[in-house]
Formats: sequence, structure tokens, C-alpha cells
Amino acid sequence: MIDLTDLKTIKSLLTYYNVSAQKNLGQHFLIDPEILDKMLAAAELSKGDFVVEIGPGFGVMTLPMADLAGRVLAVETDKKVLEILKALGSGYSNLDILPSNILKLDSRYIHDRYKTWAKVKQGKTSYKLVSNLPYYITSAILKLFLETDLPPDLIVVMVQKEVAERIVAEPGELSLLGISVQFFGKPELISLVPRTSFWPKPEVTSAIIRIRPFKQPPYDIDNIKLFFRIVKAGFGEKRKQLHNSLSGGLWLDDTAVQELLEEIGVDPKMRPQDLSLSEWAKIYHRLKQLVK
Repeated sequence: MIDLTDLKTIKSLLTYYNVSAQKNLGQHFLIDPEILDKMLAAAELSKGDFVVEIGPGFGVMTLPMADLAGRVLAVETDKKVLEILKALGSGYSNLDILPSNILKLDSRYIHDRYKTWAKVKQGKTSYKLVSNLPYYITSAILKLFLETDLPPDLIVVMVQKEVAERIVAEPGELSLLGISVQFFGKPELISLVPRTSFWPKPEVTSAIIRIRPFKQPPYDIDNIKLFFRIVKAGFGEKRKQLHNSLSGGLWLDDTAVQELLEEIGVDPKMRPQDLSLSEWAKIYHRLKQLVK
């Protein structure tokens, strides 16, 4: 099999097909076989797996995944790169190449493709998301796949290092992004990825993270939309004390908010990044009746 982590091979393919890396699409080709192996190991692939990959590029990860998994659905938006991927992947009967923007794709397509492959008409869709994501759509992709009614069984993605650190952060450093991911699944940082692992070399260090989505969120939240409205209000003024952010962002009486926070054992003077998810759940249950 052709070594797509070899820089000479990549440059030869680009020249042959008259293609250049599109920085506006976040295209940086992985040229580090050790990092590729770490991604594949983290994905825990077997022949029973249906894998979705976003932004496969030439197929540096796509083709090895096709060797390991039952089927790979590769979603790519760049028509020129697609030409190369189709040529290199022509010998793989279990590779499904989809020319599409994942953010505009009807989510039912993934589930329909899975059911066709698995030959099932009913029951839960089972798949994994494994991708070196274009960094400018990382948050949108995670939101799309975590907030759906049919999330993946496992997510392994390469993202910007700072984003990875925010996703896995604990109370004291928690952000809205961290809460948005940790509410739906358990994230872990697998490995840092140096800039030299890519060509062209990106301006930032990267990281591999793995997320295991929960079958059921561990917190009893009956209105997820309202829960995140409350959390967003709390983070609306990050430097302000919690009671100020909540009362201002939700148009509530500040004194009443302080009293409610004290009743559930949350210091009104805390900063939003210091709270745990369980504390946000307590705040939600006390405030939900007051928020209009």
C-alpha cells in the first residue's frame, strides 16, 4: 500500500493532480506514522465497526481504517482532493466516499448508510467518528455529533491543543466548550501532536482526544436547551461573580439569585469556570422555574 505519510509521495500526488493544500479549508496533511498509529489505536477498530471520517484528504487515515473496520464513510468537500482519494481508494469495496459538506448533510444519511451496511431496518445506529478535523469547524462538528439523538459510540478526533485542553478541563478551568462536551460524554486527552507532524506545518500544536458519549446524560436535566441557556448566561461575563452573571444574563433579581445559590450550597461569589457540572445541574433545577 502506498505510504501517504511520506512527504515525497504527497508532493508527487499534488503535482500529478495539479492540486495545492487549501489553507482556507484547514488542510494540513499528516506525515507522522507514529501519530497515525496513535489515532488508529485510540479508535479501537474492528471489522464490526462502521466509521465516519470528516475531511479524509488523500486517505492517510482512511485507507488504514478501511483495512481495520467493516466500513468507512469518508465525507469530503474538496472536489480536487476527492479525485485523488477516489483513485487511491478504488480497491476498497468497504469505502464509501461522500462528496459533501458535513455541516449541510442530512444526519439521516449516516444512519441510512449504516443500516444498509449492517442490513438492519430497526434498532440503534452504531458507528464511530474518527477524524483529523478541520480546526475551524471543530466546535460545530462536536456539537453536531454529540447533541444528536443518535451519537457515535466513540469519537476520536485531532484538534487544536488549546481546544483539547478546554474540552478535558476540570473545575477551576472549565469553559462553556468543556461543559458542552462533558455533559454528553467523557473526554480524555490521548496525545499531543507537534506541528512537525503535518505538512504544510500549521501554526499551532495539535492533540488527539477521545470522547465516549454517554448512553444517557448522568444529570437529570429535563430541558437541555434551557440548561445551556443558564450555563451560557453564567459564562456571559466570565470575570464577574456568578450571581452577577446569572442575574444579568437571565434578567433576574440579583438578591433572589444570591439567595437561591446559597440555598444549594454554591457560593454566589464564585466564578463560572470554578463550578462542576453537578453544581450547574443544581443551579438549573433552582432557576428553571424563574427563567422566562
